[in-house]
Amino acid sequence: MYNIHSPAVTMTIAGSEATGGAGAQADLRTFQELGTYGTAALTCIVAYNPQDNWNHRLTRIAPEVLEQQLEAIQANFAGQLDTVKLGMMGSVETIDVVANALQSQEWKNVVLDPVLICKGQEPGEAQDTDQALKSKLLPLATVTTPNHFEAEQLSGMTITNLAELKDAARKIHDDSGVAVLAKGGIRLSGPEAVDVFYDGSNLQVLGVPKIGNHAVSGAGCSLAAAVAAELSKGRTALEAAERAKDFVTAGINQRIAAETPYYIMWQGGLRRKPQQVVSPE
Repeated sequence: MYNIHSPAVTMTIAGSEATGGAGAQADLRTFQELGTYGTAALTCIVAYNPQDNWNHRLTRIAPEVLEQQLEAIQANFAGQLDTVKLGMMGSVETIDVVANALQSQEWKNVVLDPVLICKGQEPGEAQDTDQALKSKLLPLATVTTPNHFEAEQLSGMTITNLAELKDAARKIHDDSGVAVLAKGGIRLSGPEAVDVFYDGSNLQVLGVPKIGNHAVSGAGCSLAAAVAAELSKGRTALEAAERAKDFVTAGINQRIAAETPYYIMWQGGLRRKPQQVVSPE
C-alpha cells in the first residue's frame, strides 16, 4: 500500500543559471522548502564566464522547445496547476509563447518577477523585451515583485527613500491593477532593508535589519518564488509577501560563498540555525 500525496503544484517559467544561485534552480529549491511540488519550463540558459569577470553568457531556448515544455507541464497537472512564477524571459518571442500559454487556462496566481534589461542582450533588443514584458505579461499578473531599478522603470519615478518607494508601489498598482511587492532592499539608506506591499487597499512596509551592504544572488528570484508557493497554499497576497520576506531574510543570513564576486542565498535558511558568516564588507 502507498499514499497519494497531493501538495500544491507550482510552476516557474524562467532561465537556468548553471551555478544554481538564481533562476529556475533557486525557484525549485524555494518551492520544495515551502512544501509545494515545483515544475520548471526553461526560457534560456545563463552560464557565467569565469574568464571574463563572471559576465553572463546567454543562450535562448527555442520558442518551440519552450512551447513543448509548457504543454507537457500544463497537460500533466491539468486541474491542479493554478500558480506560476515568471522570471527571466530573454526575448520578445519567448514572451509571446509564455503569454499564449498563460491565456490557455485559468490561473489563481501569476507572480511576475519583472526582469528588465536582460543581461547578455544587446541594448536595443533588451528594450524590446522590456516593452513586451510590460505590455503582454504584466496585465496577466496578479502579483509583481520589482526590485529598486524595476520599480523605477515601471512607475516612471525616481526612488531614493521609503516615501518614494511607497508612491512607486501605488503607481504600479494603479497602472496595472496587480498587487505589488516593491523591493527597496539595501538600495535605500537606513538601517533596514525595506520592501513595500500594496494591493489597492493594504499598504504594508516590510522591514528587517540589513545584513551587509551587498546584493546576494538569488534573493529576488527566491522572493517571487516564495510568494508563489505561499499563494498556492492559500495564503493572501500580503501573507505570502510577509512569509517570503522571512524566507529570504533567513537565506541571506546563511548565504553561501563562491568564487563569483557575490554571495549566494541559501534557500534552507528557515530550517537551519544561523551560523557565523563573514561579511563581504
